[in-house]
This record gives sequence, C-alpha cells and structure tokens, in this order.
Amino acid sequence: MYDSKWLRPFLFVLAPVLAGTFSLVASADEQISSDSIPQFELDASWPKLPLPNNWAIGLIGGIYVDDRNHVWVYHKPELVASWAQAQLTGRGICCIPAPPVLEFDAEGNIVNAWGGEGEGYDWPTDEHGLYVDYKGNIWLGGSNAWSGTEEDPQDGMVLKFSPQGEFLLQIGGPGPSKGNSDVSQLSGAANVAVDPSTNEVYIADGYGNRRVIVFDADTGEFKRMWGAYGKPPLDDERPPFDPDSEVPPEQFNLVHCIRVSNDGLVYVCDRRNNRMQVFTTDGTFVAEYTYDKHTLSSGSVGNIAFWPDKNQSILAINDPGNFRVRFVRRSDGEVLGHYGHFGTYGGEFDRNHQIELDAEGNLYVSEDFRVQKFKLVKEPKLQN
Repeated sequence: MYDSKWLRPFLFVLAPVLAGTFSLVASADEQISSDSIPQFELDASWPKLPLPNNWAIGLIGGIYVDDRNHVWVYHKPELVASWAQAQLTGRGICCIPAPPVLEFDAEGNIVNAWGGEGEGYDWPTDEHGLYVDYKGNIWLGGSNAWSGTEEDPQDGMVLKFSPQGEFLLQIGGPGPSKGNSDVSQLSGAANVAVDPSTNEVYIADGYGNRRVIVFDADTGEFKRMWGAYGKPPLDDERPPFDPDSEVPPEQFNLVHCIRVSNDGLVYVCDRRNNRMQVFTTDGTFVAEYTYDKHTLSSGSVGNIAFWPDKNQSILAINDPGNFRVRFVRRSDGEVLGHYGHFGTYGGEFDRNHQIELDAEGNLYVSEDFRVQKFKLVKEPKLQN
C-alpha cells in the first residue's frame, strides 16, 4: 500500500455465476437498500490491552481471520516509533517491538507470536500480506520492490510457515525482479490465496511485477501465470492511471490482493486501476468491475473478503482511497452500499489497508498501526 520506509511510525492504538466476459463500472452513489448490507458497531473490547510483555506494534502489512475466528496480524517491528522503544535503550519503561507475526484469539488475547530472520529462509524487508491456508499454515509476503541494499534487499519471495512458526517453504528469493516472464523470482508479492481443491497457491505478485502466478503449495513447482484480462504480463513501462481514458488499462498496475471463492473463481484487486478482475482458476478472464473510477492515490479496490454464507453472496471490498468498505453482490458486482468514513477516533477509518470478515460476520479493519473490530449487529438481506 505504501513504501513504509517513508512513513512516520506511531504506536499501535488501537465475495458469481459464470456468465461470460463483461465489464461493469459502478458510480460512487449507487446503493440498492440499506437492508442489503450488514450493519456494525465498534467493539472497543478487542483486542485486549495493554499487549503482553510491554509489546508495541509497528506498521501493519497484513491481517487474516482463520477458521477459528483467530485474527493473525503481520507487522513491521522496525517501524515501532523510536521514542516508544525506550526500554531497549534504558531511557524509559516503554516499550519493546512485538514479534512480526501475532495471533489473537476471538476475544482479543495474544496466544501466539513469532517471526523474523532465521536459518534456511530469507525474511522480507517490508512485511506485507498474510494468509492462513486450509491446513492452518501461514503464508507471508513482502512489498519492497523499489529499493534494496546488501543488508536490506528487495523482496522477491513468499514464505510458508507452520502455525507455530516452523519454516516450511520459500518461493523466490531476495533481490530485484527478473521480469514478468521469469518463474524463479517474485517482486513485491502483496498477498496469496491457497485453493484447497488443488493445493495450489495463487500469488498477487504485484508491487514490482504485474501478474498472478500459481505454484504447488507444498513443493513450490510453477504451474501457470497471467496478467490483466488473462493475457501475458509484460515488462513495458507502467503508465500512471488515467481515470478519463475511455480505454481501460491493458496491464495490471498494482496487484494488491487475491482470493479464490468456493465455486472456483479467482478475484484479483488491481488497486491503483480502481478495479477488480475475475478469472477461472486456469486464468480465463470472466469479468471486470471498476469502482469510483476517479479515485487516485491509494485506489478504491484494496482487498476483498467473502461474506460467510454458503454461496459467499456478498463481497466486502476495502476502499482505502475513500476510507470505507464497499459491499457488492458477488453474482454481478452491483454495489449494495458502503460502511465507514474517515477519522482518527475509534470506529473511524484512517488509512484503512486491509479488511477481514470472520465466520460470524464481524468486520476487522487494519490501518497503519491498529486493527479495529466491528461487531455485526444486523445481518444483510442476502440475494443469491
């Protein structure tokens, strides 16, 4: 979402029927009925504070809710504010950066913590994107695709660990992109999703590269890849997004998220092009939906969560450029409504980066240095 090296750190405060190829552009004001979207209220009791061990949290690069309603948080310990690390230098009693991977239970207690450099793998320099697969394993990415040094190289890898932090697999390695046709190296992998029906991992290889790339989730064997509209990804210059152009961009700009639905469709966030594209699992293009086309900067399609009904009939789409969550009907991409607004108080959104839904329909929103939980108080009227 951002180059963390240029941000000033602060303390942690805290989802179609396959109907052929088509494109849809949604306006900012479309809304069918308030009954069509869920209603929430802030749950100020989550997480439990203060954190244990005098821990503080840096810039958050990823969150995920697993099938136990446990919330996993992936953050950058080096971006805990320097003045909040006084305990390490003997200048005060607060604080110590928490380990980069934190597991909270449904009540908001930290029950697991691990991560960082270790033997046998290359830890990212800019932690970004966390996913828990159907076996409970943890996948981690890294977004640094612009600058690199010998000590802090660019992030060209994705890592897989057990829930306890045991290293299992690395795909790619540190260093710059070798091009969008290369299958040995990634570049700024923003997120992953694992399809349990095939045990394949889909990687949103999108901060440096501009593609979806698929590997075997156990061996790391390359399977296939594609770019926007299912076409080969190219290495030509990536032009800035032009909201007034009558021709949509032919290539992805920033592939920021990827999700695989229960019925075998792949949803991809092309964040800075303000669009979501849908594919079959072999990379065949199905549909494109553009939302709030004139949103610049952070874009309007940041990441996607499926509503937890059997048909995953609603998609919750994080809209970081407009500080809200957009709810759309999954069958046709129609906007049902929005939730949230800008602000720095509890219950408001300030640089909302990622969202998640748990099995009960509760909403979690990560911002730069906090995660907020919004308790479901009214279920949506589902339209399948």
